Amino acid sequence: MDWLPAALPFFKVFGAFALMLVGIRNRLGLALSILLGGTVMGLLFGLDLARVLQVSAMAATRPQFLFLAAIVGLILILADAQERSGQSRRLMAAVSGYLTAPRLRLIFFPALIGLLPMPGGAVFSAPMVRTVSEGMPMSEEDRAVINYWFRHVWELAWPLYPGVILTVSLAGIPITTFIACTWPGILAMLGLGWFFFLRSVPDAAVGCGPAASGQAAPVRTVLWEGLPLMVAIIGAVGLETLIGRTMPDVSFEWGVIIALLLAIAAIVLQNRLPLSFLVEVLRKKSLRSMLLVVVAIFMFKDIMQAAAVVKAMADTSSGALALFAAAFFLPFLVGMIAGINVAFVGATFPLLLGLLTSLGLQDKTVAYLVLASFAGFTGVMVSPIHICFILNCEYFGVDLARAWRRLVAPCLLFAASGGLLFWYLQA
Repeated sequence: MDWLPAALPFFKVFGAFALMLVGIRNRLGLALSILLGGTVMGLLFGLDLARVLQVSAMAATRPQFLFLAAIVGLILILADAQERSGQSRRLMAAVSGYLTAPRLRLIFFPALIGLLPMPGGAVFSAPMVRTVSEGMPMSEEDRAVINYWFRHVWELAWPLYPGVILTVSLAGIPITTFIACTWPGILAMLGLGWFFFLRSVPDAAVGCGPAASGQAAPVRTVLWEGLPLMVAIIGAVGLETLIGRTMPDVSFEWGVIIALLLAIAAIVLQNRLPLSFLVEVLRKKSLRSMLLVVVAIFMFKDIMQAAAVVKAMADTSSGALALFAAAFFLPFLVGMIAGINVAFVGATFPLLLGLLTSLGLQDKTVAYLVLASFAGFTGVMVSPIHICFILNCEYFGVDLARAWRRLVAPCLLFAASGGLLFWYLQA
């Protein structure tokens, strides 16, 4: 039983995590289930209830939460405006004429939105996936997993993602060096997504959906109908880059917020929507529910940090076990319990880099960072509190547990592809 003290922190995490899943499964509510799991985790790791409540209250006032809440709210307003005005359907019809393959039509918009580092961005592309797949023999669960998976294909190798930026900043390596090693992850995501989610889409579906006629719209029509989307993506990427280079003290999220506001203004002006529709969107119960989930996720993350959960798990390991834990297990676990890339990077990569230095393995830094990135991202993708996963399942009205089970096999294979890439980089 000598292993029990070392395993105890991991048992505590799994216990809190299991409690959270039980709450979700028994319809306690996503926000309450997340808060319950976070509170129990904090108590198990030595925080008293007063400290848990204090940390939770502070989380709801942090700039990161306020930015995320604003971005999610603006995404929902933009998505609602596209559906209400019919512009989403018109855009699908215009673009689908150029995308004759039904599988390509399904993944185009999630992958396009994925180029924009937008929290909760899956809910942005969800209406597009639903529209373009009308008439196809698919369930809502199929639509949900396809939208979720292909929304994230770029995440390990797109230089605008905060997780990538934080990784290279901590390691002190050029971003091109890191991306030159992680780009096979894009191919792995596309290949696994096709095998597990797209392969079952029948060829007969080519005659279904908004582009059944196969008539390609004029380019000017595509550009006009896609104007709000282009403003959101190009504007956010451009403004993020501009802010990062000229105003390093200003949060890059402002770029996303300004771009979304401009996109909403564009669609309102194009379709002459009454401003009263904004009030109707803000009164929606779905918006309030999603914002409650966002604040619950931040409370959970801050409780985990205040309780020093990651440090407790790392301190019980040593030697080769510590290296394995820091390079694979801890990034995976933190990614799974936090649901965002920045969490596993910020919480575990300093430990990994310090351990590599102490063991004299600095020349293998990039290889281990790649392994840890694949492991952490796998954890994020299977996390039941990943905000994209939650919002996505809420939008399509599918059971979280059923959709989650369909992600396990491709995610495990994705982690295995990271192990193979690690072996190749070392060799």
